[in-house]
Amino acid sequence: MDLIPTLASLKIVPVVVIDDAAKSAPLGAALKAGGLPCAEITFRTAAAAAAIKAMSADRDILVGAGTVLTVDHAKAAVDAGARFLVSPGFGPKVVEWALANQVPIIPGVVTPTEIQMALEYGLTVVKFFPAGSFGGAKTLKGLAAVYGGLRFVPTGGIDASNIGEYLAIKAVAACGGSWICTNELITAGDWAKVTTLTAEAVAATRR
Repeated sequence: MDLIPTLASLKIVPVVVIDDAAKSAPLGAALKAGGLPCAEITFRTAAAAAAIKAMSADRDILVGAGTVLTVDHAKAAVDAGARFLVSPGFGPKVVEWALANQVPIIPGVVTPTEIQMALEYGLTVVKFFPAGSFGGAKTLKGLAAVYGGLRFVPTGGIDASNIGEYLAIKAVAACGGSWICTNELITAGDWAKVTTLTAEAVAATRR
């Protein structure tokens, strides 16, 4: 899988925090119905690996793992069916494991030093996180101007009100966000609302 073109076509990566793995399959179906067959299931809960496995049963949905902090997280995610990894920061051991096992990884960065570390590892896409806390689209635009050819997936503080600012930056492949599938909506099993929010978000990125 060539991750960057896939993300660029989707424009949004739903960031998922899920406590009950049984809800992951219907969540995937709701996202897919809204036109966004993708999810980053974060290792913020004990249900992450099981949720990845359940959602990955539908191979039409691109399922990745987020908040990958350790090599053990990475192994568990890939064993469960994750097709890409995302971490909040740059962890050399996790990056090295992913590269050695040919698993796409998007490590988090916020400074030029971290970006250059990613470049030294041959990475071509990084996560700008937490975007909203580190200057938002204005800062990212400045960073992108220096590092030509590198693609970014900004995440953190992004929602329907400001996603357009980020997507207007050519270096942005896609934006990560949780507003279309909040933990509250998942817990309530409000799949119709998830589908509606997803469809609205997808439509907004095409204007």
